[in-house]
Amino acid sequence: MSRTYAVAAVAAVVLATVLVGGFGLRISRTTSDFYVASRTVRPRLNAAAISGEYLSAASFLGIAGLVLVHGPDMLWYPVGYTAGYLVLLVFVAAPLRRSGAYTLPDFAEGRLESRQARRMVSVFVVAAGWLYLVPQLQGAGLTLKILTGAPGWLGDVLVASVVVIAVAAGGMRSITFVQVFQYWLKLTALLVPAIFLVLAWQGDGRPRVSFDEQLSVFRADHPLYATYGLIVATFLGTMGLPHVVVRFYTSPNGRDARRTTVAVLALIGVFYLLPPVYGALGRLYAPELIHGGDADAAVLLLPGRIVGGIGGDLLGALIAGGAFAAFLSTASGLTMAVAGVLTQDVLPSRGVRHFRLATVLAMCVPLGGSLAVSRVPVADSVGMAFAVSASSFCPLLVLGIWWRRLTPPGAIAGLLLGGGSAFLSVAITVSGAVRPPGWPHALLAWPAVWSVPVGFLAMILVSLATPGRIPPGTNAAMTRFHLPEALTSGRHR
Repeated sequence: MSRTYAVAAVAAVVLATVLVGGFGLRISRTTSDFYVASRTVRPRLNAAAISGEYLSAASFLGIAGLVLVHGPDMLWYPVGYTAGYLVLLVFVAAPLRRSGAYTLPDFAEGRLESRQARRMVSVFVVAAGWLYLVPQLQGAGLTLKILTGAPGWLGDVLVASVVVIAVAAGGMRSITFVQVFQYWLKLTALLVPAIFLVLAWQGDGRPRVSFDEQLSVFRADHPLYATYGLIVATFLGTMGLPHVVVRFYTSPNGRDARRTTVAVLALIGVFYLLPPVYGALGRLYAPELIHGGDADAAVLLLPGRIVGGIGGDLLGALIAGGAFAAFLSTASGLTMAVAGVLTQDVLPSRGVRHFRLATVLAMCVPLGGSLAVSRVPVADSVGMAFAVSASSFCPLLVLGIWWRRLTPPGAIAGLLLGGGSAFLSVAITVSGAVRPPGWPHALLAWPAVWSVPVGFLAMILVSLATPGRIPPGTNAAMTRFHLPEALTSGRHR
């Protein structure tokens, strides 16, 4: 790929992100604009924004890399990422919006009437956000290194800087427009080259794609357990991802929150048809990546391998721009979510000035982690973040919305035992202290199978053991969650 084209594409995406964010700055006037865009984002716009921030480096590069290396078993990733929104639609979307909260800690305090529960949720939101941010920054470093030969750290720093500027400038109002633009850019950046790649493959005589040679992680290392671990994490983890949840607070009402979720299912479903195409073609045209440790680069390299010439350079530049859009959009959403929590629960004031300071703090830790920690395949590392989310926020949201007997001690116990054990498992896996094969590695690498039930059971059992701690406002909160806004506001009697 021509480095000139690649640099121009990345520069264009960065410039467009700053300009679109600047438009959001012009219409951001209040604190509510910064946190939840004054709850005025309509379903179609919000669905594109959610899809933009949700389709991360794991989606744009990681799924194709996993299919390339491990074969069709990895298709559970896009299936799980998409199906998670169906669970979100059924159990969480509308009641969460009706809660009137700004963040997950707001929801926890409003439902449980406990500052201690709020602080615990805040810790997990920040930890999950940072865990998810690291692979976005590392993916940016890998992309810029492959495309331009620049040092790996430069991509990390570039994405971190642009995200801090965009988020600090206009908050949620600004980021909404940025993420809508970046969703359509990402879809175009994968769809257009995929069409040309498939046409070139057909012109090459349609060679058969074989997955006989593959690093069969699921088949070699307790495949049934690993598959279910992935399914549970991706199906249930979506509903608790901080950057996804916070976007539902921007909907005008619960009905619009549900409509938004349905639209998101369609948008990301279309997108996830594309990465497996790149993974399959990578088997034919970039087989050395299977054992080379850079399988995530398959999407970036294929236009030059298959099409070649100036056409390959232009298609590669389009993909490069889409890849950077993936890093920027997801990193923006995560930074927004973490900064909101830091502003409300760590810094002494909740004003816009402290929000901007929190934005810098929200990015500094994951940037340091991305530079210090050895690179893990992006889809794998994001899958670990899903496991932590599924084990902590999923029990809190489902029980908090649907079970009136949940108590603050129960919620805290579930967060510590479910989310804490999943986070510890992820840390041990990343450190390499327990290596495959064997049950110890499988249990730690895919903890959601056991950590999610632990989270639910801990919340239920401890709540049943502390019936005197049921918050006095529980009935009012449950009514607010489950009745349409028109009824609870008293407009229609």
